[in-house]
Amino acid sequence: MKLIQNQKQNQEQRLQQRLSQQQLQVVRMLEMPITELEQKINTEIDDNPALETAAMAGEPTEEVTDNSFDTDDGETFEQRTEREERADALDNALEGIGMDDEMPNGQYSMVNGHSSTADYEEMVYGNVTSFYDKLREQISEIELSDTEKEVMEYLIGSLDDNGYLRKDLDGIADELAVYHNIYVTEKEVENVLMQLQQFDPPGIGARTLQECLLIQIDRKVKEHDTSGHAYLLMRKIISQHFEEFLKKHWNKIRDSLHLTDVQVEELQEDIRRLNPKPGASLGESEGRNFQQITPDFIVDTDDNGNVSFILNRGNIPDLYVSSSFLSMVDTFKNNREGMSRQEKEALLYAKEKVERAQGFIDAVKQRHHTLTVTMKAIIDWQKKFFQDGDEADLRPMILKDIADKTGLDISTVSRVSNVKYAQTRWGTFPLKFFFSDAYVTEEGEEMSTRKIKLALKEIIDNEDKTKPLSDEALTGIMKEKGFPIARRTVAKYREQMGLPVARLRKK
Repeated sequence: MKLIQNQKQNQEQRLQQRLSQQQLQVVRMLEMPITELEQKINTEIDDNPALETAAMAGEPTEEVTDNSFDTDDGETFEQRTEREERADALDNALEGIGMDDEMPNGQYSMVNGHSSTADYEEMVYGNVTSFYDKLREQISEIELSDTEKEVMEYLIGSLDDNGYLRKDLDGIADELAVYHNIYVTEKEVENVLMQLQQFDPPGIGARTLQECLLIQIDRKVKEHDTSGHAYLLMRKIISQHFEEFLKKHWNKIRDSLHLTDVQVEELQEDIRRLNPKPGASLGESEGRNFQQITPDFIVDTDDNGNVSFILNRGNIPDLYVSSSFLSMVDTFKNNREGMSRQEKEALLYAKEKVERAQGFIDAVKQRHHTLTVTMKAIIDWQKKFFQDGDEADLRPMILKDIADKTGLDISTVSRVSNVKYAQTRWGTFPLKFFFSDAYVTEEGEEMSTRKIKLALKEIIDNEDKTKPLSDEALTGIMKEKGFPIARRTVAKYREQMGLPVARLRKK
């Protein structure tokens, strides 16, 4: 008897974007703030003996730190030790071959000088440990696979200032696949998010206010090892009566749950202890505010209104490919036929280290170029703000505007704008501060939503709190001030700014 197996061959065309290792390296560097980039460079220098700084390559340096020990030839003790360690790494590869160490300097270099240590320290504002750093520190406290760690890093970087995750999980899965070559399902992303929501402060990583409060209530139950009646009532209010809670309809909640007035007061007090903005509260105490960060850009505006800027290089040194490794590769290339097995192994070792060093230097250069052209475009677009510091002068500007102006991809502009800060004459701001949507009136006039919100907030701040203005009344006043927006738009912007309706503003 013969078994016949039917085989079908289907032709399917799929479009996938896979980034090279070099592209991935550039993308990851774009996301790094200056302090994290410094650490990355120091780590790479330690790992790759073919990557050197100007001091290690024998180039003259601007200054020597006070705790260095000078040797007779002017080289510091630390510099000589580092040079000797790298020479040992090269000697191990060249064992028995007898190469000459004294070769010309490498031809690849990282251009542009950097600020002196003293200048750099003046740019650091207080504790530079950021909101995101505090969360990343907690990653090591739980067991995660390498892929899960990368997903966790991406989720942390996607949180907004209040600690909420506003992106859809399927969108995050798509971004991880396209930009990081990390292929995970929406469910796998959700599993990592559940672990992020166990981090401190409680409520971090929530997608909604309701979820944020429920996470905190559940944490309190777990920490106190209790299922007390008060906690159960709090959870029931937030999970089953959230709309009434938001509208402060406590009479309806009281009747529905058969509560006494005393119980209502106690529950109100307990719920007030919950934190609706866990990320913002961490920033106030842990170094997230604007005066406690390291700016990536230093913007200067002179008295004539001319705006210029420099990219903060911090303590990043000029980088070179080791001349010894370059000479080794060149020598072997010219002697391929007579090479022994040991020499071929040394060639492959040196070649891999040189290519890796050059790729790293190119990535740092690319980061420098991308940040520079992006900041230049932002300043050109928002020049009036940089001249006078008036937030109302910020023009409507979205990621696509800067992408079109620079020729960069929108995702690249987004990465540059994330966790990057600019020090200006008027204060230090996150780059995201300069972006805002546009509102188009019925007459076709384009207005900045930020400017509209500022005007709306000013009206509400100055209203008579005993007779707060309705959205209808606010709409009329806004129109008088030159902002002809609809009542539903007033309500939308009011809610986005966290301002309640009139009856809840009454005092």
